[in-house]
Amino acid sequence: MQASHAIGDLHFAPSRLGIERLQGAYAWNSFLKTGVVIPGGSDAPVERGEPMIEFYAAVARKDIRGYSGEGWHPEEKITREQALKMLTIWPAYAAFEENLRGSIQVGKLADLTVLSADIMKIPELEILKTHCLMTVIGGQIVYEAAGGMAGIETDFNNLPQTNLWWRADVDDE
Repeated sequence: MQASHAIGDLHFAPSRLGIERLQGAYAWNSFLKTGVVIPGGSDAPVERGEPMIEFYAAVARKDIRGYSGEGWHPEEKITREQALKMLTIWPAYAAFEENLRGSIQVGKLADLTVLSADIMKIPELEILKTHCLMTVIGGQIVYEAAGGMAGIETDFNNLPQTNLWWRADVDDE
């Protein structure tokens, strides 16, 4: 599942699907209550595929500017702990690799990311400003940000305009 689909779709889904049909759309919390494991992922370039956007979309159920539309069912957002599992242990489980990766434990590959902020505690919109400082794969550092990267913020108001069909500023009739 790619959580960012929901925050991109919220700009057109109500008019295309209708408010009533949205009740079962992107019903992550309902799935989790039944015991379903939801592995997160990306199909970039359809969506941006940035992990912080995926995490934010799952826990906020709002677009990157904090907007949530009518009938968007905020009760279907998931907790930060669930979102973290969605992007770590649950994809490992889906790939039959939960004994090898997906959590930090003795005997598993040391695959991890060091972030510029604690996404489990900061305000929702601050999640989008969080950056990767270091990536470790199999115990080896494969990426390390240049000094001072922790203070860099993304200004989502300055994102380039696109001609993608889901743009919010296009009338959907």
